[in-house]
Amino acid sequence: MAEGTLSLAKAEPRTLAATHTSTRGRIPTLDGLRAIAILLVILGHLTGTRNYPAAMGFLGEFANFGVRVFFVLSGFLITSLLLKELAKTGDVSLQDFYLRRVYRIFPAFYVYFILVATLSLLSIVHLGQHDLAYAFVYLINFHFPHSWYVAHLWSLSVEEQFYLLWPAVIALFTRKTAIRVAAAVMFLAPIFRVAFYYFIPGLREGVGQMFPTIADALAVGCLLALCRDWLHRRTWYLKLVAPRMFWLLILIAVAGNVAQEHPRIALPLGESIMDVTLALIIDHCMLFSAGIVGNILEWKPIAFVGVLSYSLYIWQQPFLNRASDQVWTRFPLNVICVCAAAFASYYLVERPFLRLKETLHTRRLVALTPSSLGTTNA
Repeated sequence: MAEGTLSLAKAEPRTLAATHTSTRGRIPTLDGLRAIAILLVILGHLTGTRNYPAAMGFLGEFANFGVRVFFVLSGFLITSLLLKELAKTGDVSLQDFYLRRVYRIFPAFYVYFILVATLSLLSIVHLGQHDLAYAFVYLINFHFPHSWYVAHLWSLSVEEQFYLLWPAVIALFTRKTAIRVAAAVMFLAPIFRVAFYYFIPGLREGVGQMFPTIADALAVGCLLALCRDWLHRRTWYLKLVAPRMFWLLILIAVAGNVAQEHPRIALPLGESIMDVTLALIIDHCMLFSAGIVGNILEWKPIAFVGVLSYSLYIWQQPFLNRASDQVWTRFPLNVICVCAAAFASYYLVERPFLRLKETLHTRRLVALTPSSLGTTNA
């Protein structure tokens, strides 16, 4: 072992575990992190709804924190999948990537979209001008102001814009170039945030939602995936993500989130610190999945909430409207309604389309496999 590196096997032999996947190819630890993220988002949006305990109002600041976790996770997972495909096949199929995203994202989203559009036509809910048009094409993060019923879709729009751009970087350029692109995004995003906030007041409302002002959260996750093997051979990095550092990392990430109350700190520095620290926390949770935190994250009920996180995210909005006094927006019935809608969306929409995606993918692989006639096994 070269000087300056540390064997993972020697880091924490009692707690360190290899990242493992379930039989469906999911990483339970990351599902647990998704669960924490969506719970933070929901708790944040619950603040101000009827009958919600005022003492819990401080959690309203953590919806942003939950979204940041999703972004860093997304950057890491998408990049990891693309790199895995590149290593296995020598190429990245952009067509396959976009088809997988369509089956994963579009069905639940457009079911929600159609329902909201129908309710708007019936004057049951009220939308802003052009809300539906911008939401339909995943550009709601560039449209302000927008109504509550589509407001949460800004983060899904950011994800879709990321899906549109980043896979091409991995497919068309070298790993070193991809690292440079991700690093450049991390450097430029704070500059965009400061410039839009202080020098273009008309765009101030979009800071933190428009893609150039939030893309660094995704870029941090991308860099983690691109550099993870190298980082795991650095002694200083392994010390940074060691168990004794975990709660300090949590405190730093939370401090970065709290700093959003102070734009002069948050825009140029605070949000970047939060993103980087979240990436370290995510890597820690994967490396030490056999520890107490890992066991909690991989506990089946927690991991299942992570599996439901997309449906929970899509369907939360109508029931967590703090400006409404409808019975279904009152705590705790609103939480029950969110869960019921998410269950229905997952089992009636998401899972059938995911099964269809797997079926079509399997058929495509079979079609691409040369006939075994006339061949022998090596």
